[in-house]
Amino acid sequence: MDSTLAKLAPLGHTALRIVTGFLFACHGAQKLFGAFGGFGPNGGAVPMWSKFWIAAIIELVGGALVALGVRTQLAAFICCGEMAVAYFTVHQPQGLLPIQNHGEPAVLFCFAFLFLATNGGGTLSLERGGR
Repeated sequence: MDSTLAKLAPLGHTALRIVTGFLFACHGAQKLFGAFGGFGPNGGAVPMWSKFWIAAIIELVGGALVALGVRTQLAAFICCGEMAVAYFTVHQPQGLLPIQNHGEPAVLFCFAFLFLATNGGGTLSLERGGR
């Protein structure tokens, strides 16, 4: 790898953590509070204690923890598992491949969180004291 790109790897790791966590938290806010156009055909929030409500809690809290770099590995592991469950219970029954069943975001989130669960929060995470 080019030495310039290698020097930027920690910054790329941090950017992946922040952006992935933020976007995931937005999905949670959409489901929980009806933010950003809401969730489902009528917009609005999902019913409390439904499977989507539980997923929304994981998304909002887990996404925020990942974005901030707090307990990143544990939060990312839980978020990764949620996306795997979402893919296989919601998307996969609709078709074999993610492009057919509209599961690409779930797969991408799952593998981004898998990377973060196995590699930690990287630089500029609160668990590292912002270093």
